[in-house]
Amino acid sequence: MDQGGGGGGAHFQGDNLGARQPWSPSVENDLRHLLHEWDPIGVAEGVRDEYDCMLAPMLQRLRAGANETEIGEFLRHEVEEHFGLDPLGARPEAMAIRVIAWWTVVGRADGSSA
Repeated sequence: MDQGGGGGGAHFQGDNLGARQPWSPSVENDLRHLLHEWDPIGVAEGVRDEYDCMLAPMLQRLRAGANETEIGEFLRHEVEEHFGLDPLGARPEAMAIRVIAWWTVVGRADGSSA
């Protein structure tokens, strides 16, 4: 999913505004794993990249210092607007807590201010 980062060690991902943020492939893979464990639409076993649309926007938010509330709102919006589901059963706020706990550890290791 390298979009212009070249052959270096960091991937560069763009958001809808064209901004570019670097992060390591292992951070991206860790977040992908968390999203697959959460699996709000129940397809992670069959579709490896189903939640990849959330990776760059979420990592950009995390690197910018987003908190549990902001990540929860982002996840709620994605479940409801992007995937067209009722977010109540997906428990986006609980997932946001997991994401922030993970980011507190790996964000610092990746050179971000977690």
